[in-house]
Amino acid sequence: MFSMSVPWWEFVVRGFVVYAFLLVFLRLTGRRQIGQYDPFDLILLLILSNAVQNSMNAGDNSLIGGLISATTLIACHSIVAQLSYRSRRVSRWVDGIPKRLISNGEVNQKVMDAELITGDDLKAALRGAGCLHTYEVEQATIETNGQITIVLRNRDSSPGASDAV
Repeated sequence: MFSMSVPWWEFVVRGFVVYAFLLVFLRLTGRRQIGQYDPFDLILLLILSNAVQNSMNAGDNSLIGGLISATTLIACHSIVAQLSYRSRRVSRWVDGIPKRLISNGEVNQKVMDAELITGDDLKAALRGAGCLHTYEVEQATIETNGQITIVLRNRDSSPGASDAV
């Protein structure tokens, strides 16, 4: 239980390499993968965690080895979070930047294609914001966390609408 089959520092190096690999891999797959998980994305995440387990522990099933690996991953995550907080460049690389999907009712198909957002995904976001058509939208943005936020055009068309409280 406490006897390790590899030196402690190897767990640290392996944990760091796996963390860095997954950070780059998940960043390159796009925002849609990071937002709300659907069953397909959740299955991928579970399989990924199982796939990298042995690369991190080198076949060692000791308690100490597992704790060293977990500590390494937490430390890597904390360091990346601190660097992202302190550096705009690192933050943009790790988190990305928001991208505009709709401007003044016009859909930006290039962004839709780049972010792998289907028409159905966009329609679901529109319905969630209380509208059915893109012409009702002033701006729609895919945020860095994969969520789509929508700002509707001003709907005040009836007289006295601005007086209502």
